[in-house]
Amino acid sequence: MLLRVARTLVGPADAEDLVQETLVRAWRFMDRFDGRHPRAWLLTILRNTNMNMHRRQRPDSVEDIGTYTSARPAFGAEPPSTEDQVMQSFLPHDLEAAVAALDPKFRTVLMLIDVDELTYAEAADALGVPVGTVMSRLSRARDRIRRQLRPQFAAAQTGAQR
Repeated sequence: MLLRVARTLVGPADAEDLVQETLVRAWRFMDRFDGRHPRAWLLTILRNTNMNMHRRQRPDSVEDIGTYTSARPAFGAEPPSTEDQVMQSFLPHDLEAAVAALDPKFRTVLMLIDVDELTYAEAADALGVPVGTVMSRLSRARDRIRRQLRPQFAAAQTGAQR
């Protein structure tokens, strides 16, 4: 569960590092844990660890982005997982584009709830926002995707009726 949430927050490249650091901190502060709500406790540590890790980073500057267009992955780089390949073949391009077009705060909530299958409370803990905020962001995200896909759906329906 931590790895799924970490992938949503930071992407697949940094997710394992984030989870590892989260578990190290959880182990270090185990004496402070009261035994209630372990998922919420771990998700809170994950969120705080993520914020701390990004607080320390400075963006890398690239002098000429054109030099990286033909770059190949380094030795040992992992190819896309089978799950990612299957999901790409199942998800229509239009849906992917609609999700990608969402504001990051809406996209993150949508991914945590609909893809990672977290509860509203777990997503709220992971993001450090109230449950009501998660619910409203999710509603807005779904509504924006529906509005963006509706014209394409209507065009497909009229084409199928001919």
